[in-house]
Amino acid sequence: MTGRRADLGDEELLRAHVDGDPEAFGELVRRHQDRLWAVALRTLSDREEAADALQDALLSAHRAAARFRGDAAVTTWLHRIVVNACLDRVRRRKSHPTVPLPDGGRDDGVRGTEPAAPPVDHDTALVVRQALAELPAEQRAALILVDVQGYPVADAAVMLGVAEGTVKSRCARGRTRLAGLLGHLRPQRANTQVAPPRAQVSSLTPRNPQRLDDVPSGSARGDGGKEER
Repeated sequence: MTGRRADLGDEELLRAHVDGDPEAFGELVRRHQDRLWAVALRTLSDREEAADALQDALLSAHRAAARFRGDAAVTTWLHRIVVNACLDRVRRRKSHPTVPLPDGGRDDGVRGTEPAAPPVDHDTALVVRQALAELPAEQRAALILVDVQGYPVADAAVMLGVAEGTVKSRCARGRTRLAGLLGHLRPQRANTQVAPPRAQVSSLTPRNPQRLDDVPSGSARGDGGKEER
């Protein structure tokens, strides 16, 4: 039966879950958990917060599956719920300082593996992550979906629940702000040209991320609020 589920499409798995198959949703989560976890981690810049947001989002998707209308791909629908859960947490903690991402090699007891940064320049990658964490939540989410995860603007717009032009605007403003935050990198190496903000952000996570084992699975308490423009 497990092998048969693996042959099913996303919508078929979701339908099977709605029809009472107790394993179908788990198979769907295993199929997309890598990117969902990466989006949550990059958006919140904190492993524990990201794990909680992802669990909230998956619980929400688990409960709301019967309301899936098929207007977009299942993976787009899942990403939208995850992004909304993350943005809700960002808004609730506005007065709380953002904690930088811990080193991927450190075991802090939270399940899930941090998307690997390129080994070429780990220090620069860390600075870029910290700069990303300083962006407004909506700009950060747009940049992560488009520049880090490599989604087309049209897909990112559906995930964020906004117009394509809004995604483009948020990405442009985010890149401009990153350029200011990362400007101090330029004089550090006289003979090295520092990559522009978009290239630096894109380097944080491979476009085809490695398999992330033990990503928290579960589901969320709500669908998450709609993103503000």
